[in-house]
Amino acid sequence: DTVAPRRAAIVIAAGALGLVLAGTVALWVHYGTAIFFEMIRAGLVACFG
Repeated sequence: DTVAPRRAAIVIAAGALGLVLAGTVALWVHYGTAIFFEMIRAGLVACFG
């Protein structure tokens, strides 16, 4: 059956996305809005110049 591997991949992807979102919310709550967005901006500048 090809349904089981596809469902497993969807569950794994959804779990990973959930972890990323939970981490984002945790950092936002811990550091506050201004510092959170400053860290995002600094990361983008470091990556893309």
